[in-house]
Amino acid sequence: MSPGTALRLALAGTRTDTLRVTLTAVSAALASVAVLCAVTVLAIRTPDTGDGLSVQYRSDLMQQPGLRPGVAIALLLLCIPVLALAAQCSRLGAPARDRRLAVFRLAGATPGQTLAVIAVETGLATLIGTLTGLAVFLGGHRLLDRRNARGELWLPTDVLPPAWAIVAICVALPVAAMLVAALLLRRVRVTPFGVARQATRHRTPHTWPGPVLAVGLALFLGFAPLTAWFGERAKTVEDWFVYLVFVVVPLVMAVSVIAGTGAIAYLVGVAMRRWGRAPSTLLAGARLMADPWSGSRVLAALLACVLVGGVSAGFRARFQALADAKSAVDLRWTAVTGEPALSGPHQDGFYLNAMDLVDLAVAVAVAITALALLIAAADGLVSRRRTYASLVATGVPRGVIARSVVWQVFVPAVPAVLIAGLSGWLVTRSLGTEIRSGGIQGTICTADGPICSDPVASAPFLRTVDVGPIVQAVPVPVPGLLLLIGGALLAVLATIGISLLFLRGSTAVEELRAA
Repeated sequence: MSPGTALRLALAGTRTDTLRVTLTAVSAALASVAVLCAVTVLAIRTPDTGDGLSVQYRSDLMQQPGLRPGVAIALLLLCIPVLALAAQCSRLGAPARDRRLAVFRLAGATPGQTLAVIAVETGLATLIGTLTGLAVFLGGHRLLDRRNARGELWLPTDVLPPAWAIVAICVALPVAAMLVAALLLRRVRVTPFGVARQATRHRTPHTWPGPVLAVGLALFLGFAPLTAWFGERAKTVEDWFVYLVFVVVPLVMAVSVIAGTGAIAYLVGVAMRRWGRAPSTLLAGARLMADPWSGSRVLAALLACVLVGGVSAGFRARFQALADAKSAVDLRWTAVTGEPALSGPHQDGFYLNAMDLVDLAVAVAVAITALALLIAAADGLVSRRRTYASLVATGVPRGVIARSVVWQVFVPAVPAVLIAGLSGWLVTRSLGTEIRSGGIQGTICTADGPICSDPVASAPFLRTVDVGPIVQAVPVPVPGLLLLIGGALLAVLATIGISLLFLRGSTAVEELRAA
């Protein structure tokens, strides 16, 4: 098969195929914009001055060279929900695509050639999306080039990524998409009579994520008491244990939360089958037990966002408690001396502003994941339209099917989102439940101004003031956690509600006709 033939066959298809290509291109555009922004942040040059600050920027995150890699990593992490969206888009209209592949085999194409058509389709859509994202990035780079009254830039619009980096991104994303498409299709066998997938799962999901998550939380919660125990004995915790707790354990916990979606769905299905009484709950429970991995990829991306949001809520509570403790020390100093404290809220405000950016990134990631959930739910309804049409033809009301879809998608998401959000918050509790603010110690002059200006005459009036540190309890960020968990569940409900618009068309009796 020549490249031109493969390209022509990849572009052929129905409206569903066109929608799949369009959504894949949109996903690639979002990913390319995020990667280009990350590379732009890394392209900021550090001046040769002593402090190394890039003073042309308004944000401290852009000024300080030590913070810019963190910003770039955060932008790259935004690609995780985008990849989930792209993976779900690639599955859109799978039954129709399978029939089209079977037609190719009937026409004489080899299995490798039929899979090459899908790889070319994915690569072409990703290339279009990447170039579109590059155009959007360059346009935004020009439009957002604004300065404030002091001549400071809000964003790093004075630099661009190197040309080789732009070319590498535009080439790497389509190539990676084609390789991933080929990898996902490695267990697919295309025959002239249909498409057979050799990766059908019949076993129940593993339950190892639960114990691993519990052990990780125990290590986190026990770190502060262990550190205090070592401190009482004039010893220090080994560095390897600190790295284990704060680097390895969070990654393992994230993997456990994400990998546990199938087990959660299966256990929820068992509970619904055992204690459910309504037909909708029994139908949803049977479906969850039969295929607990349905939609788990997209739900896993949502859980990753919620986990990061829980960590962000915990750190915000700590930074706010630290700011309150410093403010209390400043007020006590002012009450004793009658003079304003020298410490300012700039650094605390910087931390809180940084958490605002993290929360914004989490909100964007949840929105992208919600779009992927919508596509997954709608595609699930369309792909099972003959089953639902058979149920309607046998007398099952559409309302029962609609409620079963809600049970099937929403109920497993509730415990999963709760576990992810609370686990992320508990990670920050390992740092302690109290914040200790440093005190202020200084010498003041109690005389009038002229006397205080004379070093000799002011000596009898000098007084040393020592304002001790304040211990502030770190509150539980209940509003932040409720907003995070409630927002994620509301996004799931919204996607279910929108996807149910496809139910009436998917349950029409005409769907029972042979293809």
